[in-house]
Amino acid sequence: MDFQTGEILYFDKPLKWTSFNLVAKVRWMLCQRLGVKKLKVGHAGTLDPLATGVLIVCTGRATKRIDELQAHTKEYVATLQLGATTPCFDLEKPIDNVYPTDHITLESIEQVLPRFRGRIEQIPPAFSACKVDGHRAYKLARQGEEVELKPKVLVIDELELLSFDAERMQLSIRVVCSKGTYIRALARDIGQALRSGAHLISLRRTRIGDVRVEQCMRIEDFEAWLDGQEPQSEA
Repeated sequence: MDFQTGEILYFDKPLKWTSFNLVAKVRWMLCQRLGVKKLKVGHAGTLDPLATGVLIVCTGRATKRIDELQAHTKEYVATLQLGATTPCFDLEKPIDNVYPTDHITLESIEQVLPRFRGRIEQIPPAFSACKVDGHRAYKLARQGEEVELKPKVLVIDELELLSFDAERMQLSIRVVCSKGTYIRALARDIGQALRSGAHLISLRRTRIGDVRVEQCMRIEDFEAWLDGQEPQSEA
């Protein structure tokens, strides 16, 4: 394989790693293998640290395809905790508010979910990479500043209820959606639609375009995989 001319790799991002952490690790390993000091490496479609699953990594000239690749439809499996919220809508921050859940039933959930299928508007989380006056929203939010983001139009092609645990007040959903969809924000909005609150407790990206998580390698297997390749280095 010619990583300098350009290759596309598929990884299953580990829990608690940032997308940048994985890219940096891949870049370092490839530079060591090729005997070079620099190599262009980037990813298509950021995953939050507490999310796992498909992360497409491009090297060399293949980085020019990043915009094309991250525009593909994505599929996620998410678990929501009802009755409580956090500032970032997942477990990265502690719970800030609790809400009643006695009125929530399987039937009420099944009635609410169809509202989020199709073309919808979604306000991104304050803790996100969206820009506000040239600054990343998450940086402003972490500084305690008030962040106001405008709604974005996106498409949710499929939203399927996989399970509902009425005792724990947890539900799992499968989501097929367009680029720019924040599943954390979807969790927030589902909680509000149920006249309660909600946040993500797990998120796994299972597909980008035609690339499924089953096709992806783990970063800990990357070195052994490289041993089976014949990468080209600079003369």
